[in-house]
Amino acid sequence: MMKVLIVDDDEALACLIKKIIEKMGTYRVKTAVNGEEGYEIFLHFKPDIILTDIQMPAKNGLEMVRDIRNHDPGIKTIYMSGNMHQFRTRLEEEMTKYKASLLEKPFSFSKLTGLFHEYQKERR
Repeated sequence: MMKVLIVDDDEALACLIKKIIEKMGTYRVKTAVNGEEGYEIFLHFKPDIILTDIQMPAKNGLEMVRDIRNHDPGIKTIYMSGNMHQFRTRLEEEMTKYKASLLEKPFSFSKLTGLFHEYQKERR
C-alpha cells in the first residue's frame, strides 16, 4: 500500500482528491492545509507521494518540498497550481532533477489518476 500526502489550503478540494485516490484502493491518504503542517505530517507519516498546491499560507509547496527533500531526495511529487508561470523556473528544475509532475488547476481527475497509475508501475 502506497502512502499519499495531499497538501492544499482548499480543504474541499483536498478532501475530494483524497476520496478519489482512496477509491483506487491501494493508497493510504493524509491531508494538510499548508506547507508547515504538510512538513510535520511528512515527518511522521513518511508518504511515498506528495500532491501539493504551490501557493499556500505559512509555507508554500515548493518550500515544503525543498525541506522534505533534505530527508527524502527521491520523494515522488506532483505540484498543483492555477498559476504555474510564476514558478516556472523552479518547477522546470523539479521536473528535470526529480521527475516531478505538474497539474494545472483546474485539472481532470483522469489525469490525476493516470499519474498515480504511472507511479505504481514504476514501483513494480
